[in-house]
Amino acid sequence: MTGNYEKVTVPSEGEKIGWDGENLLVPEEPVIPQLEGDGIGTDVSPAAKKVLKEAAQKTGHDIHWMSVHAGETAKEIYGEYLPEETLEAIREHRVALKGPLTTPVGGGFHSLNVAIRQKLDLYACVRPVYYLDGVPSPMKTPEEMDMVVFRENTEDLYAGIEWRRGTDEARTVRSFLKEKLGTEIDSDAGIGLKPISERATKKLVRKAIDYALDHRDRYQYVTLVHKGNIMKFTEGAFRDWGYEVAEEEYGDEVITENTLWEEREGEVPEDSVVVNDRLADNMLQQLLTRTSNYDIIATPNLNGDYLSDAAAGQVGGLGIAPGSNIGDGRGVFEPTHGSAPKYAGQDKVNPTGEILSGRIMLQYLGWDETQQLVKDALEQTIKDKTVTYDIHRQIEGGEKVKCSEFAELVVENMDSFV
Repeated sequence: MTGNYEKVTVPSEGEKIGWDGENLLVPEEPVIPQLEGDGIGTDVSPAAKKVLKEAAQKTGHDIHWMSVHAGETAKEIYGEYLPEETLEAIREHRVALKGPLTTPVGGGFHSLNVAIRQKLDLYACVRPVYYLDGVPSPMKTPEEMDMVVFRENTEDLYAGIEWRRGTDEARTVRSFLKEKLGTEIDSDAGIGLKPISERATKKLVRKAIDYALDHRDRYQYVTLVHKGNIMKFTEGAFRDWGYEVAEEEYGDEVITENTLWEEREGEVPEDSVVVNDRLADNMLQQLLTRTSNYDIIATPNLNGDYLSDAAAGQVGGLGIAPGSNIGDGRGVFEPTHGSAPKYAGQDKVNPTGEILSGRIMLQYLGWDETQQLVKDALEQTIKDKTVTYDIHRQIEGGEKVKCSEFAELVVENMDSFV
């Protein structure tokens, strides 16, 4: 059934998820690797696993968790922060739930999270952003936010191609640029490269358009967000390649914004998706002033980081924001928030971000009834004002509960929706 691992125990029950080249082959009781994470991962991961397993069992499935390791626990077990055995277990089983990781100083990676995405070719960071009834928000109408950010995961400045000021490498780059290209960079500058390729861009945009078409009853627009007016050959190229995908590969199912107004007077045809584009700085304003105009965002790595965090702030903050990293037939699902080590082990923090990341995982598995049960029960728990400290301090008349207690209440509330 599975490969041999040195320090990973494979559950005696359950089956591997398969892949036929186009679709996941999901058994009723899959084995799913689970990476607890650092810091508050020890609190939020068990809470999320409990909720997800209970929801699966109540809807005719089951989940058999398989513990794998990265970060501090991996260092203790393997002597390294990101062991190959962990990566291989995720490759083989295809779908994993992950807690937050802290990249240690001198750990050999710019970021453990980024390293996992790159090594597994999880090229699309997919972050749904939507409002949960009862969550305090700074917005007058937070329910208008309902979008999904598709952030390219492997390139841009997050590729980590940079040289520290004053190093031999930086001097070599400066010398090359001056001698070969006539471009001068100050000697006291650090230097970074920003690669954006046609291949990676088109893979991401296809993923975003396919998602919109699969959910066209809910979403009509895919917006390419870029800063192409300034970075013409990287972000400007991202925009151009995105339009090429839309125009050359999708036929009448996808139209551009220009076509929408020039030929259709702004009327979106039934069952069609519109592709448009916006500048990144303007988009940050549009999130606030024209929230409901946007559905699916496709954007390079750095823009996606800014935009998804800003959008999350409108509906309650990063503590409840879910995330996922998707490739072809493979996905790792993780919350947007960090490891917050000062709260580790206190059974205090909000597990909603981890639970909702698991909800995206359930959607990815095709378990629609299960994922809806998780959302309904979690939202009911918040509406009941039985919440963790972060939300409790912003509301009146609520009851403050522990992280583990919140998960138990979510499970109890499932009975109202089964």
